[in-house]
Amino acid sequence: QVQLVESGGGLVQPGGSLTLSCAASGRFSGLNAMGWYRQAPGKLRELVAEIAGGGNTTYADSVKGRFTMSRANAKNTVQLQMNSLKPEDTAVYYCRASTILMTYWGQGTQVTVSS
Repeated sequence: QVQLVESGGGLVQPGGSLTLSCAASGRFSGLNAMGWYRQAPGKLRELVAEIAGGGNTTYADSVKGRFTMSRANAKNTVQLQMNSLKPEDTAVYYCRASTILMTYWGQGTQVTVSS
């Protein structure tokens, strides 16, 4: 069983920055992919960024050049550095982690970009 706890969300003005963090805990032998997803009101949950077990990072086109995801394997944590935020980035951001058997989700953290 894996527990994921996100932190770092909040209200920021357009053009501002936020850093989200996600820490995994529990009983598991190792995590494969870890990623960030987001869901805006009335929209489907979508991939923001993901680091595969081998280390390759994938970004949604809408965040390329603005967001950077990093992973500290020894600590089972990931961060999402979000720069040049836009109102359309407003959403609940979820951390996701996968083992060889299961996929787990965090509870989500709200990011609101507004003036």
